Amino acid sequence: MEAVFRTCPVTGLKVERNAETLIMFNAVTSIVFLLVGGLLALLLLLTRWQAVHLLPADFFYRLLTLHGIAMLVAWIVFFEMAVLYFASAILLNTRLSVPYLAWGQYGLMVVGAAITAVTILVGQADVMFTSYVPLKAHHMYYFGIILFAVGAILGVCVFFATLGAARHEKTYVGSVPLVTFGAIAAAIIALLTLAHGAIVFIPTWLWALGVIPMMDPEVYRLLFWAFGHSTQQINVAAMISCWYLLGTLTVGSVPVSEKFSRSAFTLYILFIMIASEHHLLVDPGISTAHKEWNTGYFMHLAVLASMMHAFSVPAAVEVAQRKKGYTKGLFEWLKRAPWGDPGFSSLVFSVVGFGFLGGITGVIYGTEQLNIIVHNTLRVPGHFHATVVIGTSMAFMGITYYVLPLIFRREVMFPGIAKLQPYVFGTGMFVFSTAMMFVGGFGIPRRDWDITGAEAPFPVAYGPTADLALAVMAVGGLVAIVGGAMYILVAVSTVAIGKKINR
Repeated sequence: MEAVFRTCPVTGLKVERNAETLIMFNAVTSIVFLLVGGLLALLLLLTRWQAVHLLPADFFYRLLTLHGIAMLVAWIVFFEMAVLYFASAILLNTRLSVPYLAWGQYGLMVVGAAITAVTILVGQADVMFTSYVPLKAHHMYYFGIILFAVGAILGVCVFFATLGAARHEKTYVGSVPLVTFGAIAAAIIALLTLAHGAIVFIPTWLWALGVIPMMDPEVYRLLFWAFGHSTQQINVAAMISCWYLLGTLTVGSVPVSEKFSRSAFTLYILFIMIASEHHLLVDPGISTAHKEWNTGYFMHLAVLASMMHAFSVPAAVEVAQRKKGYTKGLFEWLKRAPWGDPGFSSLVFSVVGFGFLGGITGVIYGTEQLNIIVHNTLRVPGHFHATVVIGTSMAFMGITYYVLPLIFRREVMFPGIAKLQPYVFGTGMFVFSTAMMFVGGFGIPRRDWDITGAEAPFPVAYGPTADLALAVMAVGGLVAIVGGAMYILVAVSTVAIGKKINR
């Protein structure tokens, strides 16, 4: 199939038709799953808020399972496929290689996600996101995840093939752009992650079918977290690639030192998967010495990479602003930043949420001494809502406001709502995550349907402070859900009825 290009008059980028179409399909599908996950979040939030306690126990655990799959896997990975195609075909001004494999990626991921979601909804997979053995779901639950993972592997392969085609056809000069380099890091981590997913889910699927007699719970946990946590490390590399891109698109920033930033991405490739093991620090199957080396030394090489990016991205923005003449005092460059641009405000919320609220708590909770105290409390979901939702999701939301006119060729609908959306969503999530971590300090468990132990022999009372903090958490969550709805309204209405840009 001959490649067909158009040239964007604003950016000068060549946009190939196959890449454009696949970016559209993956991005729209990701937003559909965000909508599903957001509706589930509302129901779950009104259940965890003990004063409301909306859902019965069986529906709570069922929807909690689907919420994890929809948000942690489907919404983010579909969007990451769009990011990979953008960072390769669009940024390198080349054609998308083997587009039929790219359509295979999309088809397998859609079918796999649908099978898994339906299996959960009909009550045959109330095992939550981790699906720890010996909990057993229907075999179609695991089969759907396997199809989804195979589809994602195809997408990564298309990405690397496109890089090879661009190199062969010399569509760019010198090294690949930093954003593409970050996407390469995300793709390498993805291949390692999905390989571990195959290793753990294929035998689990066979176990659910009755083909093999048993699964060892400790082996399952070890292999699962090489998949389950490392999936979020793909997000980290993709998110930071979006940071650099948003800096360029919003204020025209250029990395102060590309070698510095590329070195940080390389550290992710080498060491970030090691961090997966902090989920196992209370497991008896791993030696204490191994746990101490993992959490006390090796994990911090990945933390170093995040600290390098946390310096590089704001520094690039500051330099770009100062070059525009905003040089009065220490912070005029920040004061005069384009705060009305939803791409820029999303960037700031993402950097601060991931770097401070999520990143610092992650390092603290990932130490062996504290992990045994916090690992089964609400502190942990408070942490990963800061990293994944404030960090990754807000970066993806910010990019969307530029993808809509560039790829979909539509003027963004409801610009006033678009400007407010990052502030509403970001503020709500900051309150929600902080309150959740605070509540976890009282020992409130992370997954229990009823925290009072009303049906237990010994009821538990956490006190009025915990009750007030739960109410604050609920209010923050409701505000964030409104912010998420604003994003979906803008994105969907722009795609459906936005004014066509003729270019």
